[in-house]
Amino acid sequence: MSGRGSSSDGGLAARRAFLRYLAGMPVVAGSGVLPLLAEKILADELPAELIESAGEALNVFDFEPVAKTRMLPAHYGYTVSGTDDNETLLANREGFRRYRIRVRRLVDARDADTSTRVFGMPWNNPIALAPVGGQAKYHPDAEVAAARAARAGGHTQILSTMTSRSIEDVAAARGEPVWFQLYPTNYWHVAEALVKRAEQAGSPVVAVTVDRSAPRNMETSERYARSDTTDCTACHIPGATPQQRLRNRGVWTGIDLEGVESTQATGLTWEFVDRLRSATSMQVVLKGIVTAEDATMCLQHGVDGIIVSNHGGRSEASGRSTIESLPEIVSAVGGRIPVLVDGGFRRGTDIFKALALGADAVCVGRPYVWGMGAFGQAGVEQVLHLLRTEFRRVMQEVGVTSVSQIDSSYIESA
Repeated sequence: MSGRGSSSDGGLAARRAFLRYLAGMPVVAGSGVLPLLAEKILADELPAELIESAGEALNVFDFEPVAKTRMLPAHYGYTVSGTDDNETLLANREGFRRYRIRVRRLVDARDADTSTRVFGMPWNNPIALAPVGGQAKYHPDAEVAAARAARAGGHTQILSTMTSRSIEDVAAARGEPVWFQLYPTNYWHVAEALVKRAEQAGSPVVAVTVDRSAPRNMETSERYARSDTTDCTACHIPGATPQQRLRNRGVWTGIDLEGVESTQATGLTWEFVDRLRSATSMQVVLKGIVTAEDATMCLQHGVDGIIVSNHGGRSEASGRSTIESLPEIVSAVGGRIPVLVDGGFRRGTDIFKALALGADAVCVGRPYVWGMGAFGQAGVEQVLHLLRTEFRRVMQEVGVTSVSQIDSSYIESA
């Protein structure tokens, strides 16, 4: 394959100079655009070849351009989109730059152990698969492919309410029950039925998404959708009601959808949390907590755990990264309940920083679906392998031999 070497050296140099000029402007330097400019400058200096197999990938970023070539534009746009101008999505990546790792020397790290415990249960590593809806748009095996990859790498999997495959099929592929993410809607009978189904499938944890209180303005997604000329009527019925769209999907089969207008929960309150806790034996985790005040409320209402999340930059235009939200939440809960975090995790250093700031584990989303969109199960397995390998290597570089040793002494603000 040919790379960018076919461009004239003069044109390439001019592009680099212009991008560096923009990067030096105060208005740009203080915005979320800077990381993208840095990546663009680097991209212009490297070959533009696409990997041809999962094993060729050097890092998780190598999967996205391949997935883009194999996905429908509308599906790709939906996956990469944040809300409004993607400020919060960009902030999730930029946030990691605000922290640096403090490295210790002369430590025998040959046997660095990535295992940990969450809710008292052993995990092979602190990397979980975040819930991502409708994975059939990436590969026909969908969430089953992710489950098989999670099984191969020893990862906990969180299944989305909007799953393409049934929770029973996914749990069977994983080889053990999976966590279940709940979109509660504004209807208790719907939430209760979904939770009961997950409970019957053996799910030990229900992760309630609490950050979908308003419609999302996903402009990037809309622009890609407008460019997509594919006839999608076989999967998407024009003018379909929410009941028609959901009726035959994953965990929704057999659920009474009378009156349901949306999966959003615009009326969600702490009263719902209390009601859910009394209705299930599963551990109740709230996904979408980003402030110390709400973390304190979690303790007051008996919540069992927190996932610090802004839905990958898709639910709010706050411009604040989850890694920046993490320290105040860790401080508020004081080790009384587990704290997980998602949002922008792409490197082993990202994972290490989160654990040093007090997280018990991290959740990754977009990287593994890039892998799925590019190469199916093999792509997911390789993405997870790369993250595990990078994380263990960082542990060795820093001088820690177990996850329990990672603490705030290994981190500083940039």
